[in-house]
Amino acid sequence: MACASCSTKDGSPKGCKNNGTCGTDSCNKLTVFDWLSNMSLPGGEAPFNWVEVRYKNGRKEYYKNLENLTLSIGDIVATQAKAGHDIGMVTLTGELVRVQMKRKNISTKAADILKVYRKASQKDIDIWQTAREREEAMKVKARQFAIDLKLQMKISDIEFQGDASKATFYYTAEDRVDFRELIKVFAREFRTRIEMKQVGFRQEAARLGGIGSCGRELCCSTWLTDFRSVSTSAARYQQLSLNPQKLAGQCGKLKCCLNYELDTYLDALKSFPKSDIKLYTEKGTAVCQKTDIFKGHMWYAYEGEWMNWHKITTAHANEIIEINKKREKITSLEEYALDLIEEDTKTEFENVVGQDSLTRFDSPKPTKKRKNNRRKKAGAPAKKDAAQSQGGKNTPARNQKKTQANKNTDPNKPKPKPRQRPNRPNKPKAEGGEANKPNPNQNKSRNRNNRRKPNNNNQNKPQNSKNAEK
Repeated sequence: MACASCSTKDGSPKGCKNNGTCGTDSCNKLTVFDWLSNMSLPGGEAPFNWVEVRYKNGRKEYYKNLENLTLSIGDIVATQAKAGHDIGMVTLTGELVRVQMKRKNISTKAADILKVYRKASQKDIDIWQTAREREEAMKVKARQFAIDLKLQMKISDIEFQGDASKATFYYTAEDRVDFRELIKVFAREFRTRIEMKQVGFRQEAARLGGIGSCGRELCCSTWLTDFRSVSTSAARYQQLSLNPQKLAGQCGKLKCCLNYELDTYLDALKSFPKSDIKLYTEKGTAVCQKTDIFKGHMWYAYEGEWMNWHKITTAHANEIIEINKKREKITSLEEYALDLIEEDTKTEFENVVGQDSLTRFDSPKPTKKRKNNRRKKAGAPAKKDAAQSQGGKNTPARNQKKTQANKNTDPNKPKPKPRQRPNRPNKPKAEGGEANKPNPNQNKSRNRNNRRKPNNNNQNKPQNSKNAEK
């Protein structure tokens, strides 16, 4: 859902250019829809005087409205801080704030209650925006200072307080970091109070945002607020390959979405026997090789015959296990596997649009070879084939000429003799006769070839003959 200021212009998104803050609060991260806004409270019931205020990158705090200001979603307010004041945006009011505070275990009777001062004036907003414009340049310098001091840390984000009196540096690190010297360099360079806050890798991804492998925005930066632990057993239950590159998210940790369907898989696996249970048959002992949770099938292979798998259902597997508990054996797994083979029918998927193949454009077109000289000895058919090969495809006008010519011809007229080919030298026959006579033309061609290609073997002949005589 986008507001009017985020509409498109000439096909491209225009954007409100508020750097994460929207005037109508309809395109912010972790926004809660106030479904009680149009409902009136019962008579005599006072509205809940707490508000939810959001800061940069989804950070939210809860403040008490002691001044009884008329606040609504999207108002920019000045709130109390430990030193000075901060500027934020109201994201939720009314009874839903009570529900959110209860869900996050925030007490309304705590000693360190913070309050809302006033609605932000134009001067407060100008100071706040000027401070936010300095954050990107400061982040580049801060990272360079940390590299110069050889500190094993990564500065991911900087957030200024609303009155520009303090800057909070968010960083991630594997181990504990001594950044006392770094704070001195920051204070001398940036001329403001410095606060260092370490966050986890998941919190860093939630603050920065990004696009996941599913093609959508990260869950932690849009709607996910609590980070539950994710283990590799969740991937094993769902039969996923334990590839860290595929199971890890933008933060480098296991994806949070591995827990979404875990309960469904665990319920489905209750009907499956454990994969480490062996089946004992008269033919041998069978070991589980693979399971299909969706279809409810299991594949077993005999010990020593690991290449031959036998597919059975989970009901058959449980039945065999019960028989084995009675110290009895079945004859073989083939009896149960035959039932599934008979049930499997060949499903043919038909294409609705023209019954065409998806790969019809991938294979090259077959070349059409012309069939010439199909009937060499026959006269009229040979001419017909030659006319077709020379003229290409028969046009309707050409077919009409042929039919008229056939009508005008006299059937008693003798057919023309076939065209005789020029005489060629016949091959010598096995028996004697005229064919065995030498052809003078043939000898001439041979003599010409001998002139062109001198035979070097003739030079060696006299030497070989002398050696033979010796």
